Amino acid sequence: MLSTFPAYLSAAPLQNFLYTGSNDLSSIEALIKRPDIGGVQIVYNWNALEKEKGQYDFTRIEKDLTYLNSLNKKLFIQIQDRFFEPKHKNVPQYLQTDPVYKGGLIRQDDNPGEYEPPGYGWVALQWNPAVRERYQQLLKAIAARFDGRVMGVNLPETAIDPQTKNDKTGFSCEKYFNAEMENIAFARKVFKQSYVVQYVNFWPCEWENDHRYMSRLFAFAEKNQVGLGGPDIVPDKKGHMKNAYPFFHRYKGKLALVAMAVQEPTLTYTNPKTKKPFTRREFSDYAENYLGVDIIFWSTSSPWLKHNETTGQ
Repeated sequence: MLSTFPAYLSAAPLQNFLYTGSNDLSSIEALIKRPDIGGVQIVYNWNALEKEKGQYDFTRIEKDLTYLNSLNKKLFIQIQDRFFEPKHKNVPQYLQTDPVYKGGLIRQDDNPGEYEPPGYGWVALQWNPAVRERYQQLLKAIAARFDGRVMGVNLPETAIDPQTKNDKTGFSCEKYFNAEMENIAFARKVFKQSYVVQYVNFWPCEWENDHRYMSRLFAFAEKNQVGLGGPDIVPDKKGHMKNAYPFFHRYKGKLALVAMAVQEPTLTYTNPKTKKPFTRREFSDYAENYLGVDIIFWSTSSPWLKHNETTGQ
């Protein structure tokens, strides 16, 4: 159980963070230094943090944290175990070669955005107990080094679409759900000061909470001071309205933190009323008023950042 939450979000207005990968932050320094940007969420791939089994390299996180601290900005880290390009098998090599891990990954289909062609990538076999144990050891090592130093850590989205024809990994939707819930509980246990946020959008096999995956997650999050969020703020998007969005609305003000993103695929969506891409204000108003969002992680390619907007349009 978290002993003390950071106080700076209590009854605070919506905060804007940037969302980016772990690269040279100095290239977006002008954006980071904006007074309306509170910090940066950075995605770190599993294999960048664990070079060999049990050998962790947190140089990138340390470098990014030091840099952001020098600018008086916060760091939120995402520990990535799923990937959205065919060539990106970004888990440690030992997971892919040792038979106990069953290859470590399974291919999954991906929707890269509105009107974009289908894609595919990979997701770690969290339903394999041996893979899950290694992921939890990574969480434990990160917590030992960064708990209380970073604002928070988030676990990737719950949505996966694994290609399970002739599956040899032992996948089932129930096993996947239970594995993700175990990871959330473990992260909550080892991070005692920084926020823990689970991204949730869809669960495989579920629609309109017909397996009670969504309702069980939100109830657990409220009880255990776990934050929730997601990679997509798309106002009134039909698929989301049949899954996570109504639960965010129902739990407004009840969760430790709600942090959601406007990523590159999100920017491809158009407002059906205006026939134009959603504006910053449309994203922000929906996030704050319907979803109860505390922080938005904005893609650095968001138009309002390029145009140096400060008006909220």
